[in-house]
Amino acid sequence: MLKHLWLLFAQIITALLAVLFIISTFKPQWLDSSGFSLFSQWGSTSTITIKESHVDPSTPNPGSHHEAAKKSMASVVNIFTSTNTPKPKKKSKSDPHQEDPLFKFFFGDPADNQADSNPNLGSGVIVSSEGLILTNQHVIEGADQIEVALSDGRKAKATVIGSDPDTDIAVLKIQIPNLPNSITFGKIESVKVGDVVLAIGNPFGVGQTVTSGIVSALGRDHLGINTFENFIQTDAAINPGNSGGALVDTRGHLIGINTAIYSRNGGSMGIGFAIPVSTAKEVMEAIVKNGGVIRGWIGVEPQNISTEIAQALNINKGGVLINGTLKGGPADRAGIKPGDVLKSIDGKNVNDITELLHKIAQITPGNKVKAIIHRKSKDLEVEIQVGKRPGPKSRATK
Repeated sequence: MLKHLWLLFAQIITALLAVLFIISTFKPQWLDSSGFSLFSQWGSTSTITIKESHVDPSTPNPGSHHEAAKKSMASVVNIFTSTNTPKPKKKSKSDPHQEDPLFKFFFGDPADNQADSNPNLGSGVIVSSEGLILTNQHVIEGADQIEVALSDGRKAKATVIGSDPDTDIAVLKIQIPNLPNSITFGKIESVKVGDVVLAIGNPFGVGQTVTSGIVSALGRDHLGINTFENFIQTDAAINPGNSGGALVDTRGHLIGINTAIYSRNGGSMGIGFAIPVSTAKEVMEAIVKNGGVIRGWIGVEPQNISTEIAQALNINKGGVLINGTLKGGPADRAGIKPGDVLKSIDGKNVNDITELLHKIAQITPGNKVKAIIHRKSKDLEVEIQVGKRPGPKSRATK
């Protein structure tokens, strides 16, 4: 009997607790505020004490680069390109269901599903009130259509003014009313290692994005990215889609055009490269004025002299080994032969291929220069009449 009473008592207690839990959880309006006041306090509280900031929202946060970003973001655009791909004339016979009307009803005609274009994306920078845009040549390479999206959402078709594959710079133009202010060009001479920089672009097509970092190094070359290299290295995150976007300083001034990253997985690993604003400006002005960049050229196949090569050929490491010359080219006419070591141009030492390319490129085609070559243990002076550097297509056919 006692055991049954205890069991009944336990059931009553359980039922009461269940009722209290339901009332405190759902809080029906008929519940008097005076009832179950202690239990209701367990589930909620009538007051919350928090601290709120009294700082004026217009006041910049300490260390913020908002003003620099705001000043330059409107000048950075998203670039979308497409390459027309003709539809196949004949349907593949590999799938016997392609001609089945029921199959077409549910899955569509495979020929109709063939994409008309291969889209690509990148970024660019408005650099003049005339609608000129700087970007990378590889962003617009092979494109049949180029569309530019401004930061305010407007879009416009772009035309190519010209490009320079040797530096990976291209110049576009758009015609649109009320163009945003063009970006302010910075001075590359004022850029120092350790300076804070912002990278602005459209990574992976997610929309305009700002990332920050520092200048990791200046004058990076021998990377095999472009023919002429003098990169700013930065650890600001640069990803696919950032190409052609702006690298700006804390004043919001343009100091570089983002162009490449070192990556093992396709994403940012903290090693990005930008073309210095000085190079981009020089190339842009040449493209606008002449339709392209005119550079000097002597027609040689050079090779850097490693320690092993120097020992094998019994020559010094200074200079560049000439492996070949273009028949009838400037170097060939000057008497330079395969096996010669080109040591200097106009009295300036040549230590590697990069120096040789830069020195020759800066000479106006048609001008003559003195060069010192080393041949059979002797130094000889030759005179080279510098020619005009051919375009990439021309070089590929030689």
